Amino acid sequence: MSKVIDLTTRFKTLVPNQAVKESANIINYDEQKQIMLSQERRQIKRTMLTEFINAMVVVPEKGLLQVTIHDISEHGIAFDVEYDQGCFKVDEEVSLRVYLNQKTYFPITVQVKRITEESFEGVMRHGSEFIREPKTDAALQYFIKFIESVSHQCLQKDNGDLMVPKIS
Repeated sequence: MSKVIDLTTRFKTLVPNQAVKESANIINYDEQKQIMLSQERRQIKRTMLTEFINAMVVVPEKGLLQVTIHDISEHGIAFDVEYDQGCFKVDEEVSLRVYLNQKTYFPITVQVKRITEESFEGVMRHGSEFIREPKTDAALQYFIKFIESVSHQCLQKDNGDLMVPKIS
């Protein structure tokens, strides 16, 4: 038994005594919405950062939680939280620490705009926009440009190359 409703038989009953001159086009709203969202989202260049930079979020009154930065653009950042850790709320402001090494980081404040469950990866992806702060905005923009240039031009993966104990 098919669950698809054939509307073509009903078109004639909607307009009695008149022939339907053109066939009606039925548009799937969900498909059109996804196409529009996809086009809108892709207007901003995003750089994928999975496993490239270490980051933590500050969970008030609890401490730091490690997250994975998924991608970054000039307007925002997407980060992943392991599914069993929960998720933030849409419109919540979150303080991120982006680590340049084990002890040095620069702070970023973001506002969560969308949350997507990525069940295959076991994470909750948080798409967020930067909250511009004068003291960190210039550094953040330079950081983004650095990440874009490195990741698109010369980034290589270390496959466990042999380390030498000394030169001679």
